[in-house]
Amino acid sequence: MARDGSSTRDKILDTAEELILERGYSGVSVDSMINKLGITKGAFFHHFKNKQAMAEALLHRFGDQDLVLMENLRSRAEKLSRDPLQQFLIYIGLFEEMFDSMTEPFPGCLFASYTYELQQFDEATRRYIADSVLRWRGELQDWFEIIMAQYPPRLPVDSASLADSFNTILEGAFIMSKAANQPEIIVQQLRHYKNYIELLFATD
Repeated sequence: MARDGSSTRDKILDTAEELILERGYSGVSVDSMINKLGITKGAFFHHFKNKQAMAEALLHRFGDQDLVLMENLRSRAEKLSRDPLQQFLIYIGLFEEMFDSMTEPFPGCLFASYTYELQQFDEATRRYIADSVLRWRGELQDWFEIIMAQYPPRLPVDSASLADSFNTILEGAFIMSKAANQPEIIVQQLRHYKNYIELLFATD
């Protein structure tokens, strides 16, 4: 996603995100960030009292952006159809569209990067990650409840696991894409999931 980057604080967060996705949280130091940015330690500590505070601010920014993205894509899907199943299929298609033009593997998800190193973070940060994941589940679970009321699934499923499977497929695709250096994997996996949802709720 594009960043404004107009302020030093934003530039610090942008650089931190890039480096953490590339090296992991423990592999990034304050020195490595300020060297890449060409700023002084004083400038860094003017905005953040320490690396942990920067990491927390970065995570909250990432979470807010993710929530806005999900809300915007759902709003677009709801404008394009009144049918809840078609809305969800369009929603997946909008994610496909977003990743289809990529020529390099997606750098990854900050929540996943933090989760790999949970021991590095305090309880508040760990709780924020858990709450965010559960919030995403809840949003999609409510949507699936509406779909299932109108389209009884052809196999026994529950709405929570269907919601989790979307995020699981997306996060897994990020990893596979990066590991194999094949950006197209993300769209391929999204299409598999969309096909599964279509078959699961097919009426004939």
